[in-house]
Amino acid sequence: MKKTIYLFNSGILQRKDNTICFELEEGKKYLPVENIKEIMVFGEVDLNKRFLEFISSKEILIHFFNHYGYYSGSFYPREHYNSGYMILKQAEFYSNEVKRIELAKKFVLGAIQNIQKVLSYYNSRGKDLSEIIESIDNLKSSLPNCADTNVLMSIEGNIRDKYYDAFDIILNNPDFKFEKRTRRPPQNKLNSLISFGNSLLYTKVLSEIYKTHLDPRIGFLHTTNFRRFSLNLDVAEIFKPIIVDRIIFTLINKNILKNTHFEKKSGGIFLNDKGRELFLKELEEREKTTIDHKKLGRKVSYRRLIRMELYKLEKHLIGEEEYEPYVSGW
Repeated sequence: MKKTIYLFNSGILQRKDNTICFELEEGKKYLPVENIKEIMVFGEVDLNKRFLEFISSKEILIHFFNHYGYYSGSFYPREHYNSGYMILKQAEFYSNEVKRIELAKKFVLGAIQNIQKVLSYYNSRGKDLSEIIESIDNLKSSLPNCADTNVLMSIEGNIRDKYYDAFDIILNNPDFKFEKRTRRPPQNKLNSLISFGNSLLYTKVLSEIYKTHLDPRIGFLHTTNFRRFSLNLDVAEIFKPIIVDRIIFTLINKNILKNTHFEKKSGGIFLNDKGRELFLKELEEREKTTIDHKKLGRKVSYRRLIRMELYKLEKHLIGEEEYEPYVSGW
């Protein structure tokens, strides 16, 4: 099974025969390309065109993160699966207001239903979230009549704000108070975790899109404009509650992440190197975790669920099967 490589140290990435060599001050580390699906670069890394040509031929993506640990860009190799027909279908659905809004609603609905699953789980375990659950139900009822993507995103934003109100109840930890959503820079530890986790999920979805016929530049919920990618943002909405948020709850409730894993800099609070390593370790475990897939009648990993979501979207675009977002079993 191919895996993700995380590079935290500074060094030189280069091709060595038919493998990847990561040259560090303390020595060289060889990475067999057959075992790599993507590389996440957090350190200061040098590379050259010969190396990029090599990994492009091996269909390996590289995602770069800045010194705060947040996504800054990707090397997206020449597409091997891209389909002109599929690009035209994506453009057709994006250009048609009716088709676009109906598909955008699906992404929002999937996100909301998975938010509700998370809240119901903790509510049934002694966390009084009934008022928040009711508020989200009321906001959700306005979705069917929504005919504008900006209004749709506003509804989704209001629901997510209500959902974030539940974090302090679920965690009940004075060291990890949510208070309010803050970004660029995050103003507290919980916000830094949310931003870091979401950023990672966007890159994971992008890597999975690369393995399909879809074009990541044409989304439906998020406006397709001068930003490089938007489809990965759409699909990530569905998985944020059941991957990123559940990882955050696990890391805090199990006392894996502590105050010592954060640092103040540039007017915000960020995970330090050790904190990022702990988060990524839990993310890798979550990706490999399998669940019983009712429709397939077999176990499927969370990483595979993302790819399957994209396949469902492809079928919707070509008129083969109506797209329905994945909803967690709990």
